[in-house]
Amino acid sequence: MKTIRVFFSLFFGMLLVACSTNLNRNAVRDDLTRAAGWSSAIVPAGNFDIAASWRQSPPVPASSSDQPEKTLFVYLEGDGLAYITPSRPSPNPTPTNPVALRMAIADQHNDPVLYLARPCQYVMPDHGRNCARPYWTLKRYAPEIVASLDTALDLFKDKLGAKKLVLIGYSGGGALAALLAAKRDDVAGIVTVVANLDTRFWTGRAGVSPLAGSLDPADFTASLGQLPQVHFSGGKDTTVGPEVTRVFMAKLPTNTPVSHITVASYDHFCCWARDWPHLSTRQDLKTIPGW
Repeated sequence: MKTIRVFFSLFFGMLLVACSTNLNRNAVRDDLTRAAGWSSAIVPAGNFDIAASWRQSPPVPASSSDQPEKTLFVYLEGDGLAYITPSRPSPNPTPTNPVALRMAIADQHNDPVLYLARPCQYVMPDHGRNCARPYWTLKRYAPEIVASLDTALDLFKDKLGAKKLVLIGYSGGGALAALLAAKRDDVAGIVTVVANLDTRFWTGRAGVSPLAGSLDPADFTASLGQLPQVHFSGGKDTTVGPEVTRVFMAKLPTNTPVSHITVASYDHFCCWARDWPHLSTRQDLKTIPGW
């Protein structure tokens, strides 16, 4: 019988080689944000400490009588390095390749842009409050994970002077984007990229155990019915794949303003960050206010 660890090994198999090179994963984030001129900090947020990086919007001249309302574009990182081998959870879920961070840095909006790592990424060991391994394996979408990110959104919405949020989530970050949007009233829209939006279907399709202790975005579709959303899938993605997105979308209320874009030549990892400057100009995204 298959085990859930074997299932997760498929999700992270492409990352294991990178891990073996002893790459300093924290340095990847530091180098990327420094080169982009971004600010970074680790912020206490609920039960966890969150690694965040951000870019302010260009200043509006004080003499200007037109002070437009800002939208904060928030990028949520994927699940990271959850397993080192099919049977051994990683002691540190910091990603080897932070796809969502690369996408955030490539964002072309004039409004502020925020990157949020997942709880326990980039903070261990010094700031790893409550970082038990279930929080990057079975409980990766637990209520307390969602609550921590929700608190971080409040902090940065105020800090960066935004009125509305657009949530952009890569992989597991897309699942959290949906969960966060379902509980907030200030989200203008969500964009997900290769996201496991129906975790019950996702695990059931593979014949493995469900993510016990995690919330399932598909259980909150009724709360997302009025929210503009765009979901990207990779035609060659064998980790999640377009079918998961289609099943999730079928559970949304009728007339939900939703688009599903499948890029035939892309898989779960390639080439979302590289091509984000082009992908993010697609007409479908214009349905999201502020985009």
